Amino acid sequence: MANLQVKGMDDVLYHDLKRLATEESRSLSQQVVVMLREYLAKRPQLLRARPPAQVLLDLAGSWEDERPPEEIVQELRAARTPSRKLADGF
Repeated sequence: MANLQVKGMDDVLYHDLKRLATEESRSLSQQVVVMLREYLAKRPQLLRARPPAQVLLDLAGSWEDERPPEEIVQELRAARTPSRKLADGF
């Protein structure tokens, strides 16, 4: 069985891993092996996943309009109705 030594790990990460290992009733080495196995099993799915920005763009959609931006903004402003929510301040 192979051994792996990790160098350059900061103290916060080490203590977080140690705490997680204790919570899972594992040694630190066992916990790292479990986490690596889980990550490697999920990696193909993660690589196929769309980036969050692309998901947001797909949800937001888009439209085509031949009008110049100024005309669109003018239409939006004209369609607004005043709100009385902050008439008396905060």
